[in-house]
Amino acid sequence: QVQLVESGGGLVQAGGSLRLSCAASGRTISSYAMVWFRQAPGKEREFVAGISWGGVTTYYADSVKGRFTISRDNAKNTVYLQMNSLKPEDTAVYYCAARGSSPQPSIEYDYLGQGTQVTVSS
Repeated sequence: QVQLVESGGGLVQAGGSLRLSCAASGRTISSYAMVWFRQAPGKEREFVAGISWGGVTTYYADSVKGRFTISRDNAKNTVYLQMNSLKPEDTAVYYCAARGSSPQPSIEYDYLGQGTQVTVSS
C-alpha cells in the first residue's frame, strides 16, 4: 500500500508560480510511474503530467506543456510539480497518483492522494 500526501497548493495571481509536492509513504515509489491529475469544479478529472519510474520520460497535457514541470526524487520518495505562468483556468484540486504502468496520459491509477487546492486569481 502506498499513501500519498500532496502539499504546496494555495492562492496565487495569474502569471505566478507554485510548486506542489507529493510525499509517499508505506512503500517506495521508485518502481511506480507517478502522475498528477487535476479536477476543476463541475469538470471531470484530467491528466496533467506523468513521469516514468526512473524520471527519464515525461508526459504533459497540451494545456500545461511549457509551463509545468514534473520531477521526482526517489531517494526522498517525493514527486514534484513546478507550475509557472499560472492561468485562472489552472484552478483545480490537484492530485498525485502512483501507477504501476506507463506514465502516459490517462486517468488510471493504483494509488491516489487526497488532493491540494490551487486557485489562480485573474
